Amino acid sequence: MLIEDQDAYTIPAFCKRHSFSPAKYFQLQQQGEGPRVMRIGKRVLISKEAAAEWRRSREEAASIVLEKGAA
Repeated sequence: MLIEDQDAYTIPAFCKRHSFSPAKYFQLQQQGEGPRVMRIGKRVLISKEAAAEWRRSREEAASIVLEKGAA
């Protein structure tokens, strides 16, 4: 199964899908900029929907920074 076809990602799969390290993931979470997670037992998962929301929020944050830089 391709990572893109999963309904929920583990932290390592999410990081691989988005091309950054688990250390960067935990840094983003600590800064309050990481994706929403769900806990199932001891597992921490990121739903496909939460990943999509996170990507949109990162795009919006980047566009705001670019707009402020152009002003």
